[in-house]
Amino acid sequence: MPVGDRKLHMDELGRPAPDDPRVLTGRKIRVVLDDVRSRHNVGSIFRTCDAFGAERIHLCGMTPLPPHREIEKTALGATDTVPWSHEGDAASIVQQLQSQGYHVIAVEQTVNAVPLDNMDILPDAPLALVFGNELRGVSDAVVTACDRCVIVPQFGSKHSLNVSVCAGVVLWAFSASERSALDLRKNAT
Repeated sequence: MPVGDRKLHMDELGRPAPDDPRVLTGRKIRVVLDDVRSRHNVGSIFRTCDAFGAERIHLCGMTPLPPHREIEKTALGATDTVPWSHEGDAASIVQQLQSQGYHVIAVEQTVNAVPLDNMDILPDAPLALVFGNELRGVSDAVVTACDRCVIVPQFGSKHSLNVSVCAGVVLWAFSASERSALDLRKNAT
């Protein structure tokens, strides 16, 4: 560790307490899980959604629900800080979110998917990001219902990332674009 550097203490991180009102970045972001099967992935995505201020997670189809010890093992309490709901059908929640003004983006490898680093993000539009099953991805019906698709560019021999890792990359990218927009708004005043 460089001279003069040290790890921050928890009270130095400036994070809200779990019972404090959520302070979001300004853009509404929801996460839709389409038949994600692993409880560990679900817990990890809860924790990632807490980290990046997602307003809600929609757990669809066979996606496991809290409370469960395997979800909590990776969520570390985020199931109490990120609102969630269970929906029977991901395509229906996609249509519902669209009717509420959300721009819904499937994170899926399709012919017309836009690489994440080239994604033209609509400013101030509420977003919903759909992540799919570990083996089959986002279902065809849900991909068809979405407004567009995005992919995470990769360079290795495997064709995909673990869904919880992918959620972290994508949420960070959208969070980074929101942070840049907030910085621009601050500098304009």
